[in-house]
Amino acid sequence: MTGTAQADEAAAGFDPLRPMLLRLGYRMLGSVADAEDVVQEAFIRWMRSDRSEVREPEAFLRRTVTRLCLDQLKSARQRRETYVGPWLPEPIVEEEDEEDVTLPLMLALERLSPLERAAFLLHDVFGLSFDEVAATVGRDTAACRQLASRARAHVRDARPRYKLEKTRGLELAEAFYAASRSGDMSALGALLAADVSMHADGGGKRPAAPQPIIGFDHVMKVHKALAALFVKRHSTLVRTGFISGLPGFVTRESDGELQTTAFEIEDDRIVAIYVMRNPDKLKHLH
Repeated sequence: MTGTAQADEAAAGFDPLRPMLLRLGYRMLGSVADAEDVVQEAFIRWMRSDRSEVREPEAFLRRTVTRLCLDQLKSARQRRETYVGPWLPEPIVEEEDEEDVTLPLMLALERLSPLERAAFLLHDVFGLSFDEVAATVGRDTAACRQLASRARAHVRDARPRYKLEKTRGLELAEAFYAASRSGDMSALGALLAADVSMHADGGGKRPAAPQPIIGFDHVMKVHKALAALFVKRHSTLVRTGFISGLPGFVTRESDGELQTTAFEIEDDRIVAIYVMRNPDKLKHLH
């Protein structure tokens, strides 16, 4: 077989695994761009490797991506210490909700050590045995069990307490858009829980609240002020859908930039609002 034919065969073997590797990279890093970079580096290493020695390509590539992510997480934590305002993961917009890892769970994963994060994702989300997890992260099986157990305790509260009917979630998102843009504060207030919180990530690139806004009265006050702005500066609804597993919508704001708004919902009330305004984290949506 010629070198070109071998390369074509290697690429053909990699391509079906790319979506899974991207999901793993995104869930490890919270960044679409970083996940794509990691997977591309894994592809380069795959093409350069002695593939005749690789018995399980999927395990080899998953291990490669995981270890590249662990290296990235060390520097990512340092960058986030100096991040301007609340940090949110890059939004993924889909027709259907991804139920394995939602935005609140992604935020909970941020509080874990890199190894805890890897053990939890590989075992609890991707379904690997602890022996496979151990081989992937380079720790023994017992240690990986402990890592996943500690992680599970930290993220337990981020799991949804009950399953939201998809259509109802989108209805609430559409109702929120209509009420917030029209200035119907009565309708907006009826959608919110008493302990609602609002988190906006502008990354220092666009105006956004520098701290989370907590409580019904404070969130309503912010949206009353925003409603007055929307009269002068129109936003356009691009689409509704699921934003990182939560019902929400994408808008194009008056500055021409995209924005995503996602809602955590319990007992038919919005308990958290997540707004992504940082243009660097929205590039992939274009």
